[in-house]
Amino acid sequence: MQKPLLEIKQLRAGYGKAEVLHGINLKVEAAKVITVIGPNGADKSTLLNALMGLVPCTGELNYCGSSILNFALEERVMQGIALVPEKRELFATMSVEENLELGGFRQKKLKNKHWREQIEVVYNLFPRLGERRAQIAGTLSGGERQMLAIGRSLMSAPTLLMLDEPSIGLAPLVVKEIFNIIKKLRDTGVTLILVEQNARVALSVADYGYVLEMGEVSAEGPSAQLAKDTRLIDTYLGSAKG
Repeated sequence: MQKPLLEIKQLRAGYGKAEVLHGINLKVEAAKVITVIGPNGADKSTLLNALMGLVPCTGELNYCGSSILNFALEERVMQGIALVPEKRELFATMSVEENLELGGFRQKKLKNKHWREQIEVVYNLFPRLGERRAQIAGTLSGGERQMLAIGRSLMSAPTLLMLDEPSIGLAPLVVKEIFNIIKKLRDTGVTLILVEQNARVALSVADYGYVLEMGEVSAEGPSAQLAKDTRLIDTYLGSAKG
C-alpha cells in the first residue's frame, strides 16, 4: 500500500506556553485535495503554519516517507511544500511578473534552466495575470491578488500546496473562479491542503475533509459524506453560499 504524501500524528503546536493544537492526526494522499474546515478561532491557520515550519510543533510529521519535523522553513520549501497565506503577502510595489519571478526561487536553486517557462503556465491558468503582467501588484483587485498569490506559489512547482482561506474577502463569482482553478491544479497532480471557512464550497472541491474545533479534530471523512452530516449542515453549511 502506497504511503500518504503527508502524515502527521499527535501534532501539538502553539505560541509560547499556550498550546492551541492538541494531538492532531491527519493524512494527505498524493494528488488529492484535503480540506480543513471549522469555526473562527479553531486554529486552522496555525495548523498550516506548523506544517510550513512557521510555528514550532511536536509529534510526528512525515512527508514523502521521511520526517521533516526538524526542518526549517527554507528546507521545507526546497522539499516542494508551499503555502499561500491568508494575507497573501505580495510585494505590493513590484509588478505581477516580478512577484512571479521571485516565486521561482526554488527552481532556480535547483538549477532548473527552464524555470521561467512556469510563468506561462501560471498565465494560462490565470489569463488576467498575463494581461496585467506589468501592473503593480498593490493596484490589483482582491481577486487578482489572490490569483497572483497562488500563481507565485506555483512558480516553485510544489508537490504540496497549502491554501489558507483563499475565498476570504472575495465576491462570489471570483470565489467560483478560484475554486475552479483548485480543481484544475488537482488534475495536474498537485496535492492541496485547503483551509477554508466557506465549508460548503470547500467540501465541493475536496476529496476528504477534517473538521477542526477547539484545536482538535472533531470529525473526518470523505467530503461527500461530511457534506451530508446533519450536525455539520446545521453548524457550518446552513448559511454558506456558493
